[in-house]
Amino acid sequence: ASPELYDAMMTLSAAAAKDLDPELGELIKIRASQLNHCAFCLDMHTRDARKHGVAEQKLDVLAAWAEAGELFSERERAALAITEAITELGHGGVSDDVYAQAAAVFSDRELGQVISMAVTINAWNRINAAVRTPPPRR
Repeated sequence: ASPELYDAMMTLSAAAAKDLDPELGELIKIRASQLNHCAFCLDMHTRDARKHGVAEQKLDVLAAWAEAGELFSERERAALAITEAITELGHGGVSDDVYAQAAAVFSDRELGQVISMAVTINAWNRINAAVRTPPPRR
């Protein structure tokens, strides 16, 4: 209905993904989509994650990543923690500890990309939830 807005979102998505490890990007997108109950995005990004080589076990336990021990790398855990904090911003915001954890394992540029990816997928989730976009039938 608004192609210029769609184009702007696609540009934002591409900018957020630039130089970000695709596997990490998909984990961020899936975790935010789980929290936001976006079936369309979950369907899309779990398929994309598999194409990028994300292990099935990680996808199986992503909703409980914090309890999965060393299954997720330090960088993945930091990205997932800040993604959850951004997604659930109304529940206390991004704590100093969560931000410091991410800043300790990512360069400034990488951290900007991780934050941008979380913000972007949250926007997509809200658009798709608002217009009730169903996952495609296969």
